[in-house]
Amino acid sequence: MEIYVYSDESGVFDKKHNEIFVFGGIIFLGQKDMENYSRKYLTAEAAIRSGKYQADEELKACRISNKEKGKLYRSLNQTIKFGVVINQNNVLDRIFQSKKDKQRYLDYAYKIGLKRAFESLIREGIIEPDKVKRIHVYNDEHSTATNGRYELEQALEQEFKLGTYNMRYDNFFPPIFSDLGRIDLEFCTSDKVTLIRAADIIANRIYYMALNRKIEQLNGIYISTLP
Repeated sequence: MEIYVYSDESGVFDKKHNEIFVFGGIIFLGQKDMENYSRKYLTAEAAIRSGKYQADEELKACRISNKEKGKLYRSLNQTIKFGVVINQNNVLDRIFQSKKDKQRYLDYAYKIGLKRAFESLIREGIIEPDKVKRIHVYNDEHSTATNGRYELEQALEQEFKLGTYNMRYDNFFPPIFSDLGRIDLEFCTSDKVTLIRAADIIANRIYYMALNRKIEQLNGIYISTLP
């Protein structure tokens, strides 16, 4: 089995001016499933675009109405969705003192949120861990430096393929996918990749619900809250 993950973020990671930061995304169990929903999402976009938006206009959450966002979100009703909600007031102040520390924390939060979603899917019998051979992760393009992207890819590989140690190196946590061959991480632009736009809609929905203290009303999403 090959797993495909598409994700985006919502909010600004800056605790002086923002309370919530969110990752949101979709998990597909196989290429056929991924391609099927990509076509469905394009069809949903076409229905919204007709007569109102230009053919080359990107339908991002920040540009369309709440009603239109709702229609796009409902087109993803049967997908496996996950999210990470970071309550910034609980994050240590020192993490915000440098770009590198901020990025490391965000990488950690993303990795943990994705891992918890995978673990839930394994417990529910939806994923058979020994059959997962490859994981493709597609994230929305942002300002992460090349070395930062490499560090995230290494962190994901450590978590899902190699296993991790705790800070004192006296406990080893085995990987959740024992026969995983490789993890591919790619940053791409939402105007080129349909399912990154879908992830944008999911992240926006999680952000809105978290900001308005309604996160418990979100159904069908594997949500992790940090710290």
